[in-house]
Amino acid sequence: MEYRHTPVLLAEVTQHLTLHDGSIVVDCTLGGAGHAKRAAQLIAPTGILVGIDKDDAALTAARDVLPLGQQTIILLKGDYGDLDDLLVEARIPYVDAFIFDLGVSSFQLDEAGRGFSYHRDAPLDMRMDAASSQPTAADIVNTYSEEELARVIREYGEERWASRIAAFIVAARARHPIATTGDLVDVVKAAIPAAARREGGHPAKRTFQALRIEVNQELRSVERGIESAIGWLVPGGRIAVISYHSLEDRIVKRIFADAMQGCVCPPGLPECACGRVPVIRVVTRRPIVPSAEEIAANPRARSAKLRVAEKVSEAMA
Repeated sequence: MEYRHTPVLLAEVTQHLTLHDGSIVVDCTLGGAGHAKRAAQLIAPTGILVGIDKDDAALTAARDVLPLGQQTIILLKGDYGDLDDLLVEARIPYVDAFIFDLGVSSFQLDEAGRGFSYHRDAPLDMRMDAASSQPTAADIVNTYSEEELARVIREYGEERWASRIAAFIVAARARHPIATTGDLVDVVKAAIPAAARREGGHPAKRTFQALRIEVNQELRSVERGIESAIGWLVPGGRIAVISYHSLEDRIVKRIFADAMQGCVCPPGLPECACGRVPVIRVVTRRPIVPSAEEIAANPRARSAKLRVAEKVSEAMA
């Protein structure tokens, strides 16, 4: 299957990153390399592009899309939560711009065998790195306790029927293992009352989101990756983060707010004793969202929010 992923908010990302010949850019979520390809064009011929992805299919597709051999492009397999180790491995001295396009790619959703989609029956997998030995979604639904399942579905899916869905999963797996996406969809539909199923899109959407996040430890990676990225930026460098649901967006806002915080000394001190200074400034006071035209062309962009920050200082006490 051809790796297809339409880059979301492409013009807005590249405009706010102010890229130029010689810039060092890191795309932490390479995907179909849509953002990376445009960045490579803007930093040519002397810039450096680093592309990171867990998915072997994404890295293979990027090799066909990016101008390898024409400029310095480094492709790394890994989790952006391990950004420090990856950039040290690549011998990158500093970074002028970071791109994070969070969540699951269109290709992963559309490739039935990966188990991300509730619209297609497939093995219940959901690993972004399909070659890894990490637990699959099937492992989780068949081994977690009812309490653990309810917590995952409630916290990561923001699903109000989490406890009921968890109870139905435990009852169903006692009869036979829940092995496919179709099996899980049937259980979730049975758990959610009929009136509630008619509201808010597909009834399994939130449960699938929750399991995907748990399988891939996405929120942990988001937090670690963005904090590391801010550390690698040079003053004047920028970070652009596209999120697709409130859990991701809240983490981005919190990290940006913390890095913007200056002196935290108690009021009334004659002078600052903590030495803390703002590390970034937020460029986008409100998140940038796709235009109606972009949403019409790419409905999966509908929930996207872009936040951009600029490094202003190297130190934060």
